Amino acid sequence: MSIINNAYAQPSDDVDQRELLVEARSVSYRIENRQILDSVDISVHRGEIVTLIGTNGAGKSTLIRVLLQLIKPDQGKVTQCPGLRVGYSPQHVHRDPILPLTVRHFLALGESASLERIRELLEEVGVGNILDYPITGISGGELHRVMLARALLRKPDLLVLDEPMAGVDAASQSELYNLIGDIRDRYDCGILLVSHDLYMVMADTNTVVCLNHHVCCTGHPQNVVTHPGFISVFGQDLSDTLAIYSHSHDHDHSTHHHESEI
Repeated sequence: MSIINNAYAQPSDDVDQRELLVEARSVSYRIENRQILDSVDISVHRGEIVTLIGTNGAGKSTLIRVLLQLIKPDQGKVTQCPGLRVGYSPQHVHRDPILPLTVRHFLALGESASLERIRELLEEVGVGNILDYPITGISGGELHRVMLARALLRKPDLLVLDEPMAGVDAASQSELYNLIGDIRDRYDCGILLVSHDLYMVMADTNTVVCLNHHVCCTGHPQNVVTHPGFISVFGQDLSDTLAIYSHSHDHDHSTHHHESEI
């Protein structure tokens, strides 16, 4: 279990007063006879971190594609704020050893970013020393940071991170979560995070959306973990464990706002 301070989960009482970046209302999507999404509601505001959780096959990746308007829902409506700039970091990146791009050239692909801007971003995400490393030769944690830098090239209003901790060791997860919070504050963006690491989610999110083709429950992490919808998906034992974990660390999270523990 990784334990980190609540570096960026701020009180969400005023979130609804902030700019709405993207919203889905009653969104449904089918593939042949399979109901992938069933009347799903979700929204992300500027300054808010929303985490989408669910088991494999629950429809999380499909919902992201719908929100980004990469696919059109069968029913329902998706609304984006005018001129929305989106930065997206996918879960999986294929690194082809036959085409040994450096990190610098990888970030420049399809972008008009200057070398100075690329250097700045790599420094910002904590990997300024790998500019000329081959993309195939960096670690999984370094790759996630490079993908985060790539997602920031356009100075996004909305940052979408699909499993940003996959393949990252526990100590690096703490640093990466804190970095995500710093980026939210620095860019004043909204963040939609897909994660399977429920301990991290409970510690560091404004709003949790539990998806199982439909929205089982949504709200503050402490409320979600005891909700019958969450229990039906993840089980009573995990609900009890997370409820204790969340309660045990509430006081730390609220009083040591800018420190981190690894």
